[in-house]
Amino acid sequence: PLMHGGGQERVRSGTLDTPAIAGLAAALTASMADLDVRVPRVRELRDDLVRRVLDTVDGVSRNGDPVGSLPGIAHLSFEGCEGDALLLLLDAAGVECSRGSACSAGVPQPSHVLLAMGIEPVAARGSLRVSLGHTSTAEDVDRFVDALPAVVARARRAGVGR
Repeated sequence: PLMHGGGQERVRSGTLDTPAIAGLAAALTASMADLDVRVPRVRELRDDLVRRVLDTVDGVSRNGDPVGSLPGIAHLSFEGCEGDALLLLLDAAGVECSRGSACSAGVPQPSHVLLAMGIEPVAARGSLRVSLGHTSTAEDVDRFVDALPAVVARARRAGVGR
């Protein structure tokens, strides 16, 4: 056999789920239909968010390539803050964001990707990934930017763990 397993489903290993494959094809076709409209709109939201954060809060730096980054991702480091503190305080303010990838959730270490990019460990620990998508709005950006100064001030008072 080329593949092993599948017995738990009472099917032969490697049996393809044809309805799911057709469903995926339909979903991909639908998602690509207005990509030329959605991508610039999401990129515009992201650029507005980054500009406003950099204008509003001192000690913030943008991580990654500002030109070649994905349109819906803003990755920021906040000087003097722990990313976990920022995450929890933003969550309490009704703002959802992330410290990094899902595969590193709950890992109290700086991102190995940020470290490989040459970002200092303390700055990497004080980073957040803000994701925007096709359902994101200007009001979502406003809510994030409005909540951020108080959140950063409180996180800075708590300090950076050693």
